[in-house]
Amino acid sequence: MTLIKSISGIRGTIGGNVGDNLTPIDAVKFAAAYGSWVKNQVDKDRYKVVVGRDARISGEMMQQLVMNTLIGLGIDVVDLGLSTTPTVEMAVPMEHADGGIILTASHNPKQWNALKLLNAEGEFLNGAEGAKILELAESDSLLFAEVDDLGKISINDAYIDLHIEEIIDSKWVDVEAIKKADFRVVVDAVNSTGGIAIPRLLEALGVEVVKLYCEPNGQFPHNPEPLKEHLQDICELVVKEDADFGLVVDPDVDRLAFIDEKGEMFGEEYTLVAVADYILGKEKGNTVSNLSSSRALRDITEKHGGKYFASAVGEVNVVTLMKESNAIIGGEGNGGIIFPEFHYGRDSLVGAALFLTHLAEKKISVSELREEYPAYFMSKNKIQLTPELDVDAILVEMEKKYAQEEVSTIDGVKIDFAENWVHLRKSNTEPIIRIYTEAKSQAEADNLANQVIEEIKEIAGL
Repeated sequence: MTLIKSISGIRGTIGGNVGDNLTPIDAVKFAAAYGSWVKNQVDKDRYKVVVGRDARISGEMMQQLVMNTLIGLGIDVVDLGLSTTPTVEMAVPMEHADGGIILTASHNPKQWNALKLLNAEGEFLNGAEGAKILELAESDSLLFAEVDDLGKISINDAYIDLHIEEIIDSKWVDVEAIKKADFRVVVDAVNSTGGIAIPRLLEALGVEVVKLYCEPNGQFPHNPEPLKEHLQDICELVVKEDADFGLVVDPDVDRLAFIDEKGEMFGEEYTLVAVADYILGKEKGNTVSNLSSSRALRDITEKHGGKYFASAVGEVNVVTLMKESNAIIGGEGNGGIIFPEFHYGRDSLVGAALFLTHLAEKKISVSELREEYPAYFMSKNKIQLTPELDVDAILVEMEKKYAQEEVSTIDGVKIDFAENWVHLRKSNTEPIIRIYTEAKSQAEADNLANQVIEEIKEIAGL
C-alpha cells in the first residue's frame, strides 16, 4: 500500500487501485475535503485557493484534477503552474487567499506525488485541521456548487519573480557585497522547479551559475533527497569548474544543501547553522530546530547570547515553537531554513541569499566557513521489532534507564549527554524505533547507536 493519509496531506505513488495508491479519484476526494474545510473556516461570498506544483511527471495531471475539483466547489483558483513550495506559501497571503495547495512529493522519487495543504497564512495545517480534512474525506457530506456558482481559474506565473524581488529588497541580503564577491556556483536542481527559481535568483544577485540538472522535466537524474550518497555528480563538477561552491535543492525547493570548493559536503545540518550564525550576528534572538537536528545550532545560538529551543519533529511543530519563543530564525536539520521576516516556511531561496551574504561579508571559502562551526557527526539507524511488542513501553523503559540525564519526551525520547545525544522515535505505521545519535566523531556516534540498539533489544527480550 503506497497511499499515505496524514494530518499534513496525502501522498502516494501514481496509478494502481483506488485507496491503495494515489489515483485520480483519491486526488479528487482529498481536494474536495480540503476545499470543503476551507469553506467551513469563514462565511463569505467567494473563496480563493492558490495552487502550484513541482516538475514531476504527474504534476500537470494532478494539478488539473485538484483545480477543477476546487472550482466545482465554487472556489476560485490562482494557478501558479510550475512553482516552489515556499513560493506558494508566500503567494497565499499576497493573494489574500483562503489557502493553498502544492502538488509535490518533496524528496520522494518521481513515481510519487502529494498534496501539501496550507491555511490562509500560507502555513501548513496543524494536527486538528489535518484531522478534520481526513474526516471530511471519508464522509458523504461534501456539497458541490451549482452551475452559476462554479469557481474560476486565473493563471499567474509571476510569483517566482515576486518571491525573488522580496528577497533582493530585504535588508538582510547585501546584493552589492554578493556581486563584488564574484561567486561562481554550480546548481543541481534535480530537474525540477529549482532549476527555474534558483538560477534566476543567483543571476539577479550577480552570481555566475553553472547549471546541472536544471531542466524542469521531472526526470530526476538521481535520488532527489539531497544527501551525500546521491550527489557525486555535483561534487565532481564543482572541482572541475573551479566553482566557489555547489548548491543543491530538492524537487519542491524547501531543502538546501551546499558543497564546498573542494567537492566535499558542507553538511545538510550546517545549512541552518551557517544562516543562523549570519542572522544572529546582526540581531540577538532565539532559535528553534527539531529534536533530531544538530546540537551545533544550540552552540551557535548561545554564543550569540540567544536561547535555543527544540520542538517535536515536523515543520508545523517547529513553526509553532518559533512563534511561542519569538525565535528570529529556525528550521530543520534537513537543510530547511525558516526565516519569519519572509514567511513561516522552509525556503531554499531565502536560505541561499542569506548564505551568499554571509560568505561575501566574511570573505572566506566555504570550507573555511565550515571549520568555524562545532564539529558534530550523526548516525541514523532503526531497529525492527515484532508486531506484538509494545513500542511505547520500550521507550518508557529507556526513559527510566537514563532518568539521571537530560531527557525530553516531547517526541519519543531524547537523551542529552554532556558530549552527545540520542533520539528515539517510533514509527506510526510499523513496529520500528528510529535511532538518531550525534557525537564529536563518527565513530562515537556509531558506537552510541550500537549501544542503544543493544539496550533496546535487551528490554524487548530479542
